[in-house]
Amino acid sequence: MSTSKKVPVGERTFCVLLVIFSLAVLYQAYLISGFSSISSPGAFPLGVGAVLLISAMRVLWELRGKTTHGEGWTASAKRFSHEHFPRHIVVFTLLSVAYLAVIQWASFYVSTFAFLMFSIVYLRRGKLLSALLASSVSLVAIYLLFTLAFSVYLP
Repeated sequence: MSTSKKVPVGERTFCVLLVIFSLAVLYQAYLISGFSSISSPGAFPLGVGAVLLISAMRVLWELRGKTTHGEGWTASAKRFSHEHFPRHIVVFTLLSVAYLAVIQWASFYVSTFAFLMFSIVYLRRGKLLSALLASSVSLVAIYLLFTLAFSVYLP
């Protein structure tokens, strides 16, 4: 009786990326102070990097020999992106990146209002009036909370 389980699409790629990330963490930890002593500033990150690397190599070892879905690279990549990156996740990631980029040039309140507007319009599938109302009420609440309650003036 065969108990081999098929490897989910993208799992091997993720494990290889994890090994690369672990090597990068090890290198950056070594740059902190080398490994001059057990109590040096880079000792803990170096240990974490080593544990990451060993864990990632172990996972790769476990995945060896297991069958995949037998698809080509493009079909596998398409299936991976469909399973792991649903549209709402991609949209909110792009909105968040845009928000973080715009907050440097626009004020906090303008960029937050725009982020809330676009997010609510996307979630409510184009209901602009409710998005305008919810964004305005949220922004007024944020303003009152930070200026009156915390005495913090946001730029």
